[in-house]
Amino acid sequence: MTSLNDLPIRDDLRGREPYGAPQLDVPVALNTNENPYPPSDRLVKALAEAVADVAGGLNRYPDRDAMALREDLAAFLNGDTPGAGLTARHVWAANGSNEILLQILQAFGGPGRSVVGFEPSYSMHPIITRVSGTRWIDARRDEDFGLDPGRAVAAVEEHRPDVVFLTSPNNPTGTALPLETIEAVLAAAPGMVVVDEAYAEFRRAGTPSALTLLPGRPRLIVTRTMSKAFAMAGTRLGYLAADPAVVDALQLVRMPYHLSAVTQAVARTAIAHEADLLSTVGMLRRERDDLVAWLRGEGFEVADSDANFVLFGRFPDRDRVWRALLGKGVLIRQVGPPGWLRVSVGTPEEMAAFRNAIKESL
Repeated sequence: MTSLNDLPIRDDLRGREPYGAPQLDVPVALNTNENPYPPSDRLVKALAEAVADVAGGLNRYPDRDAMALREDLAAFLNGDTPGAGLTARHVWAANGSNEILLQILQAFGGPGRSVVGFEPSYSMHPIITRVSGTRWIDARRDEDFGLDPGRAVAAVEEHRPDVVFLTSPNNPTGTALPLETIEAVLAAAPGMVVVDEAYAEFRRAGTPSALTLLPGRPRLIVTRTMSKAFAMAGTRLGYLAADPAVVDALQLVRMPYHLSAVTQAVARTAIAHEADLLSTVGMLRRERDDLVAWLRGEGFEVADSDANFVLFGRFPDRDRVWRALLGKGVLIRQVGPPGWLRVSVGTPEEMAAFRNAIKESL
């Protein structure tokens, strides 16, 4: 049979593996940081009606610039961060936050350009960077998975990257960045600074969003997603807030009609029911904090988390522990630094199953 090596693919893609967490049929799946609570019956009905409304016009292309959706997203962000003053012109949407990141790199990265990221962090950042033909530079986080402003600035000044990725709360560690660190990087960076806030809605009280820094900072981009807190991972809707000039730049590289009419309708319906969907966030925060306390009580090292997952360790052989949990029907994630495992926060019943499985496995 023909293999990849027989095809004339790009040299920089040879030997690489596609991204993907295991998709296994298990009783308790806690490996992809999804919101475990499905849409309510009321929302399911509203979603069906919204899709039916656009179904009769699917022979026509959708709104190419998704203006109504962007207006709704801007209104949501203004509610999340009072005083942000965002309009539809400040917001852009695409098929998941990964397409948002790809478009950013298509516009501001590319051959001969570079990106600095601080690992351990979201594993798709270097993958998307390399796929776009941009050079990835790994500047490490601190031992406690935080990011000292001085060290961050030193890395930026040394490499002078075209794009800097900051992740807050960080995946896979859950660590949030203080605004002082983001401001310091912005002041030093010669190019764009992207703050990935995929898990922002889960942050603990008093943890500010980088959205507060947007006014007067045209090189700052804040990315979000509807896959996590909004419990809409299957919708594939990511978005960003930035200066309108950034949105203009992304429109130079986006594919025509990249957001389907169905995606736009579903996303707008979800935003209209945000109180319903986000009502589970408080429960997941409490489950997370309880899980952190329980794991520490059991003697594990645990990273502070502002997300809907917890990184814990350390294990001489994390693969053995992962497989033991899988054997008990509990799927978590081997990701991040060696010796650590990441578990998503699920329902109380799922967390009880995880606790029992980890105690039995050890």
